[in-house]
Amino acid sequence: MGFILLAIGLVCVVEGLAYALAPSLMERSLEALKAMPIEMRRRVGLGALAVGVGLVWAAFALGFGS
Repeated sequence: MGFILLAIGLVCVVEGLAYALAPSLMERSLEALKAMPIEMRRRVGLGALAVGVGLVWAAFALGFGS
């Protein structure tokens, strides 16, 4: 349970930093995302999912998850 809370907290920190430090960049990024076709958004999401799973796997493999 602590691992899940840590992961959610880290996501919130990164998202918050992005909006706090570069709000106009985030606005442009969201507009670009809105202009993308649905299938491309799905591929970007699956790519991000794969990278996230790989990073979590690597963290556990290096002993950071226990």
